[in-house]
Amino acid sequence: MKRTDIIKRLSAVPIFKELNFCELEEVVKIAQARFYKSKTYVFMQDDPLDRVFFIHTGKVKIYKTDSSGKEQIISVLEPGEMFPHAGFFRQGNFPAHAEILENAELIVVPIKEFEKLLISYPELSIKLFKVLGEKIVDLQARLEAQILHNTYGQIVLLLLRLTKSNGIGRDGVYQLTTHFTNRELANMIGTTRETVSRTVNHLRKKQLIRHDEEGFYLIDREALQQELF
Repeated sequence: MKRTDIIKRLSAVPIFKELNFCELEEVVKIAQARFYKSKTYVFMQDDPLDRVFFIHTGKVKIYKTDSSGKEQIISVLEPGEMFPHAGFFRQGNFPAHAEILENAELIVVPIKEFEKLLISYPELSIKLFKVLGEKIVDLQARLEAQILHNTYGQIVLLLLRLTKSNGIGRDGVYQLTTHFTNRELANMIGTTRETVSRTVNHLRKKQLIRHDEEGFYLIDREALQQELF
């Protein structure tokens, strides 16, 4: 990856968006570009946490496993996003696995070096807190979904959330940009594949969701929202 590519990608990341070229150059000095093949791991859960990553191209699945090996998908990240968010202001180990879903180019930044940069540019810290704040709000919404809604409602809320995090909208219809299997959707909210399958079929019959020719979900977000009332 060329130096100019790294600068271009970093300039699109929310916390770097308003930095000028010279300031971005300071970030590039401590960054490395790495290529990862599909199905490989960036890091494993409980590996020493010493780096943060920014996605230039490709997709990354973040998930946890419990003592029995059961998988819980946290999110599927796309170009422009950073991970892990828990990497800042925290010592210890990576809190989850990061698996490459599509061949990816990542920008890697050592945490210690990045923390020095935050001291030099306080405005970066403010932007970082905003990004972390958005993640906290998202986690709160997920927790509320589990407490206040039955499984059907949780699946509807999951699909609505994916239209924002992994979707492209046009005329009110959102296409998910990642292929999600029923098992993967189930692993996001801790239910079974069969339950998701029944719910998806029900929503399809009501013409609230469908698949396009390539198998991506197409979701009428406004109409689907009404299922929660």
